[in-house]
Amino acid sequence: MLNKLMSSPSGNFFLLAGPCVIEGEEMAMRIAEHVMNVAQRLDIPYVFKGSYRKANRSRLDSFTGIGDEKALRILRKVGETFGIPTVTDIHTPDEAQMAAQYVDILQIPAFLCRQTELIVAAAKTGKLVNIKKGQFMSPASMQFAVQKVRDAGNRQVTITERGTTFGYQGLVVDFCGIPEMRQFAPVIMDVTHSLQQPNQSAGVTGGRPELIETVARAAIAAGADGLFMETHPDPAIAKSDGANMLRLDLIDGLLTRLSALRHTIVEINNQ
Repeated sequence: MLNKLMSSPSGNFFLLAGPCVIEGEEMAMRIAEHVMNVAQRLDIPYVFKGSYRKANRSRLDSFTGIGDEKALRILRKVGETFGIPTVTDIHTPDEAQMAAQYVDILQIPAFLCRQTELIVAAAKTGKLVNIKKGQFMSPASMQFAVQKVRDAGNRQVTITERGTTFGYQGLVVDFCGIPEMRQFAPVIMDVTHSLQQPNQSAGVTGGRPELIETVARAAIAAGADGLFMETHPDPAIAKSDGANMLRLDLIDGLLTRLSALRHTIVEINNQ
């Protein structure tokens, strides 16, 4: 799987994109088809992402999902219908084997990136393991999370940068961390989550989606292997993380510009 993602003939970045959480089959299929068509045109290897359940919520009344099995079946249907890999996050070791029956990539949430049993359980499924860097972790410290996967007998592992806590309600991205972490594994830039504004007094996370292209451009310039972004037809009514999502109809223009930037950088590096 990892070789497939890294094998764009043009040297393009790969993309993990989709809704924050699976809200229903129609929405998931609509997003996957739209992004897939754009990605194919631009020669961008594409992975559909969607959480089957949101375990980390600020408030008890926050939306968590439509039911584990129902959401996982939708993820599998997306993959089978469009012939694309899928990724979802897991939260406990017991979830690893369950989710691995439905998706191609298991993601370790940022808050759980030090949970040894969780990482080892994911690794032992043989699936690619994408570890999100905790908002409290240094880039150099992620080598140990990566090594846990490899020590469990799995060479397929990536790291995702998603910002570092800056005060109580902000995140900052250290782009120097991208080349540093690339010494350990391919690096993905989580563009939309790095623009979150957590810990708001209302109990709903804020965001700065107007900076999505800025962060994505900087990540590509810094050498990121892949991009991660959440997208929705109407972020204003999304059931989770709508404040920092990319509106679906904007993804074509954004990926076109980002792809052009990547090709320019590849050309420069080959001179």
